Amino acid sequence: MKNTKAIVIFAIAIVLLAIGALSFLRGNEDDWICQDGQWVKHGNPSASQPTTGCGSQTQQPAEGLTVSSPKTGATISSPIKISGSVNGGGWSGFEGQVGSVKLLDANGKELGSGVLTATSDWTTLPTGFEMNLSFTSDQDQDGTLVFKNENASGDPARDNTYTLPVKILKAADATASVSVSGNMTVKVYFNNTKFDPNLLNCGTVYWVSREIPKTQAVARAALEELLKGPTDQEKTKGYLTNILNPGIEIQSLTIADGVAKVDFNEALEQGVGGSCRVSAIRAQISATLKQFPTIKSVIISIDGRTADILQP
Repeated sequence: MKNTKAIVIFAIAIVLLAIGALSFLRGNEDDWICQDGQWVKHGNPSASQPTTGCGSQTQQPAEGLTVSSPKTGATISSPIKISGSVNGGGWSGFEGQVGSVKLLDANGKELGSGVLTATSDWTTLPTGFEMNLSFTSDQDQDGTLVFKNENASGDPARDNTYTLPVKILKAADATASVSVSGNMTVKVYFNNTKFDPNLLNCGTVYWVSREIPKTQAVARAALEELLKGPTDQEKTKGYLTNILNPGIEIQSLTIADGVAKVDFNEALEQGVGGSCRVSAIRAQISATLKQFPTIKSVIISIDGRTADILQP
């Protein structure tokens, strides 16, 4: 009898050990897994996503790429100015740009992306770069900037990437009610001959900040600042506008379901020609409006028309 009981106990122990070993080998199927510096849901974990960062907390520099701003772990808000340089090792310039960057949120969703524009001769290393990245985030959260090199060959074996962890701040609301006392700051977007000397990227625009009286109609106020064009001081820094015609008026601006619809009078398109200028005008207006998280897309119209406006 004692031998039978001992055999049963031994068999149970063997089964428990086997289950434990299998669980160890397979890992927890319902859990949050750290993958490429991001928490990824595996199965159906009962616990909420970890709020702490995962992976190595010490970011190793990339060979051939230097990111001057932002720094690792920096707290960022939209728009963020990104700058640095490339110096070989698979990182170099081509046709005025040195690569691209995208911002991922804590779940790996892309919040924004853009081209790293050369600020010096792209044929000579080291080559500086700078760009302004606009994005929207409805909460404070961890994020990751993912840099990709300019691979003109198209050969995947020559692709290089570099990730930089950041802290993302929730953006301001374009339609929020605010006090009418005091001032507030908005961004307006222009082309820039110093960041893009030959204006090779007509649709790439760069922000400047403007201080204005506080208002509930902050999106419209930002557009009105855009129509004023760059100040004399901004012009000395290379900023220029392609919205040149006098007498341009904002006839209406509505924001609903993430879509901003802005209607101008016919002065916006009078005498406008060339695909580059048309692209720049659209980019200036869209970027100025999309700095606000309540605006995901922009529809531009002239006297109510959208189909045949701003033609090259």
